[in-house]
Amino acid sequence: MKILVEKEAEDFLEKEGFPLAERKVVNTEEKMLKSAERIGYPLVFKVHSKKILHKSDVGGVKVDIRNEQEARKAYKEIINIKDSEGCLIQRFIAGDWFLIGLKKDPTFNHVLAFGMGGIYTEVIKDIALRICPVSLNEIRKMIKETKSYKILKGVRGKKLNIKQVEKLLQKTSKLAQKYPNIKELDINPLVVNEKEAIAVDVRIILE
Repeated sequence: MKILVEKEAEDFLEKEGFPLAERKVVNTEEKMLKSAERIGYPLVFKVHSKKILHKSDVGGVKVDIRNEQEARKAYKEIINIKDSEGCLIQRFIAGDWFLIGLKKDPTFNHVLAFGMGGIYTEVIKDIALRICPVSLNEIRKMIKETKSYKILKGVRGKKLNIKQVEKLLQKTSKLAQKYPNIKELDINPLVVNEKEAIAVDVRIILE
């Protein structure tokens, strides 16, 4: 079994045509400041570590960093976390949080998941499932089964890019056929706004 975390998992998905936020792993303050300036504020900082799977639990995610002073402070906090191997700097993307998942089931083989993302995923449990491969028609049905669909469809005139979400679910379903050794794949959050749907945090487990 092999676990791909952070940049490794993100690079894997990027090669498969998934849109990801611009990012860079750094391990010195000087490199951090250069990367922050190049990517552009606002930013997200995350602890980079193969040993830490749930970064939020250890205070390893700092969002909406808007200037050099905030960047220096966040970087120091990230680097001082136990088992930290560096800091992943990422473009901050405003939007609503969803999840896309793929899991290998002993009975049904790969199962595709979609629902509400972020830190409340396990509490709210707003998830729809389908056995792969999944057609576009079934993908549209599974999206409509979730409470999250109301957010995608539009709240107070703000309609999100549901077409892009459909495309990414199609791509994920095809990954199950292309890479049968995928045991688990989690895109959480998938940040969706009116213009785009971007994979922000990715974890992949291979058999």
